[in-house]
Amino acid sequence: MRLPSSIFVSVSLFTAETTAALYLSSTYRSAGDQIWQGLTLLFTLVPSVLVQLTLTFIHRDLGRDRPLVLLLHILQLGPIVRCLEAFCIYGSVGRVEEPYVSITRKKQLPRGGQSEEVERQVGQAEGKLFTHRAAFARSSVIQAFLGSAPQLTLQLYICALQQGVSIGRGTLMVISLLSIVYGALRCNILAIKIKYDDYEVDVRPVAYMCIYLWRSFEIASRVVVLVLFSSVLQLWILPVVLLNFIVFFFYPWILFWLSHSPFPENIEKTLTRVGTTIVLCLLTFLYAGINMFCWSAVQVKLCDPDLINKSQNWYHMAVYYVLRFMENASLLLLWFMYKTEVYNFICAPLLVLLLLLAYGIAIFFMLVFYQFCHPCRRLFSSSMTQGLWTCSSLLCLSCNSASPQNRPTGKSPCPPTRKEPANDGAQDTSSDTTDDMPNETTYDMLNDTVCDSPNKVSNSICVGINGDINHSVSCNA
Repeated sequence: MRLPSSIFVSVSLFTAETTAALYLSSTYRSAGDQIWQGLTLLFTLVPSVLVQLTLTFIHRDLGRDRPLVLLLHILQLGPIVRCLEAFCIYGSVGRVEEPYVSITRKKQLPRGGQSEEVERQVGQAEGKLFTHRAAFARSSVIQAFLGSAPQLTLQLYICALQQGVSIGRGTLMVISLLSIVYGALRCNILAIKIKYDDYEVDVRPVAYMCIYLWRSFEIASRVVVLVLFSSVLQLWILPVVLLNFIVFFFYPWILFWLSHSPFPENIEKTLTRVGTTIVLCLLTFLYAGINMFCWSAVQVKLCDPDLINKSQNWYHMAVYYVLRFMENASLLLLWFMYKTEVYNFICAPLLVLLLLLAYGIAIFFMLVFYQFCHPCRRLFSSSMTQGLWTCSSLLCLSCNSASPQNRPTGKSPCPPTRKEPANDGAQDTSSDTTDDMPNETTYDMLNDTVCDSPNKVSNSICVGINGDINHSVSCNA
């Protein structure tokens, strides 16, 4: 049985960040900065309350007689108590005989084309530790993107305005950055284990390092871009943030509405329909918070029993990174145009180039992870290189369809030909629709039809919800 080190790391980051934030808020109060004090406390207490609710919800303490544990959660000491409880369970393994064990069946990753199913006995103590790990993994994601990310952005913004970094503020920013990267790493691991729940997944240290570098460059560059833009255009940062949140918050609900699926009732038996709706809204709010700063490895799908999309869609990932790169470049361009004298001591063009390069490095490590370091890459129906090649083909097709030479003209340079009444024209319609299947990778296929002497050419590209593409070309001779 593995040592619950991930639980210790989560609790350490949570405790360190909360302590540093409380100390920094006291310094803001002494300096008379009530606005900075209020925002610092807001980004500390709100995620702390959400973490307490998450741990209580996963362990189902509301239906159990544990008043002391609930009191400690109210006092915001729940993670510390849970960590001590997990280590006590780990220390008692082997000393007391298990009254009963459960049998779990997991498939091994295919090596020679076939995967074998392996049975393993899981004791009661190991099952409890599994619950603790799952609870802290989810609480780390909540703490990272609903607390640490806004906190880091706020403190960096204050540093840009005051042109200085104090010891307390610098310490809080370092801890917040580590918490964000760790939360993103846990999000990636959770996505892998949920999508490939039937398989025995073993994540190697090289994969951890690749994810760490990928998320570090991506999140750090994104936060700096938002801070630079907000320091010169304070009012315009609100529409940017709200637009991102609204799009990613309502996107899963729109997909759920279009699927005409029944309302999910299997989240928790003790929850009413109102309680289930609140839980789903909190889930989509967390999903929007993650996508504000980085690509969410877990795609929310409300019509699925597990509430996530288990298919790997390279098209969605490619569109996200292309649009996010364009957004960062646009925000940096606006900052460069409207920058004030505060930034005269730095080389602005070099800073813009470094930030765009950092985001490009993040994309590079992301490609390396999915191509070489992903633990379940053998289960992909096709490699990531082929998926990106398909996406680039889509972009090229879109550009060609919008070019002037592909547009219909008033006169046809071809000589008139005799029409056949039985066949007015040749039409070739290709549609490729891929359903969401677990443990598989979906791609979008493109089919082109070329006709000699076209009289009327109409290209229509329809991108579906799941990345499906319908491309029809009609040619009338």
